[in-house]
Amino acid sequence: MTEPTPPDLQLRADGRLRHLLSLQHLPRTALERLLDAAQALRPQALGGTALRHTLAGRSVCNLFFEPSTRTRSAFHFAATRLGADVLSFDVSTSSSGKGETPLDTMRNLEAMGVDCFVVRAREDGAVAALAAQARDGVALINAGDGRHQHPTQGLLDMLTLRQAKGEDFSQLSVLIVGDIRHSRVARSDLAALRTLGCRDIRVCGPASLLPDAHELHGCTVGHDFDGLLDGVDAVMMLRLQRERMVEGLVPSLEQYFVDYGLDERRLMRARPDAVVLHPGPMNRGVEISDAVADGAQSLILAQVSNGVAVRMAVMRELLAH
Repeated sequence: MTEPTPPDLQLRADGRLRHLLSLQHLPRTALERLLDAAQALRPQALGGTALRHTLAGRSVCNLFFEPSTRTRSAFHFAATRLGADVLSFDVSTSSSGKGETPLDTMRNLEAMGVDCFVVRAREDGAVAALAAQARDGVALINAGDGRHQHPTQGLLDMLTLRQAKGEDFSQLSVLIVGDIRHSRVARSDLAALRTLGCRDIRVCGPASLLPDAHELHGCTVGHDFDGLLDGVDAVMMLRLQRERMVEGLVPSLEQYFVDYGLDERRLMRARPDAVVLHPGPMNRGVEISDAVADGAQSLILAQVSNGVAVRMAVMRELLAH
């Protein structure tokens, strides 16, 4: 997959964010600055009104052209915790159903004074294309575009790992498992892990669900889940995208769990203090067993909590001036 985000589109001359579109090419200093800010915002992320003045008078529009639960809700909470006015765009009742283009939708909402658009789109590069057309002073945040990137998910995954394992990623062994070919989450996580200096990134899945080799440069790639689990510090499971089953990419859901599902027996091959992550929504009994998803080594709910803090950090950097 080519990179649809020009590296200079999302950064200002001083290195601060203009937009957040991709973790690919995002400098380590910017990535770590956002992680530090999110960690500091954790106490306010889950409640309280202490920061309601931060974005008072600013407006954020959640412009989602695909369904979402966690991401959309976390962005809404993040904006309101910071005091912004929030407009939630419902594609099912909007003029996009009458043929209005996403660019025209954005233009009309800009004319109403929207300062920031949080956009989820079906097409790779769609958010960057809108950012390139946005008026000066309007910020865009990519909430997931096609198979390309999901940068705030990548940030919250790194924050969750950092909380569990410390800031030195060079000593970590991380295994990403599942449908990497179709996963914007995997692409953001891979970019962030490389930027943070992780030296042992392992990728596992059936051949039909792995991307082209150039996307996995620097990774140990294989199909033997049990072997790749040996000694890892973190296992990042991915959703098997059932809507793609018509393509025959896996023989059956049952066989997929046999080959690539994470259960308690398999998890014992990892380090005793290994942690488990999953971006959700989970297909229980397909990618992950109930015992692991709900077990002591699971950080899945911590990821969800961190999502609010990460999105607060991104919005504050983009809009608090």
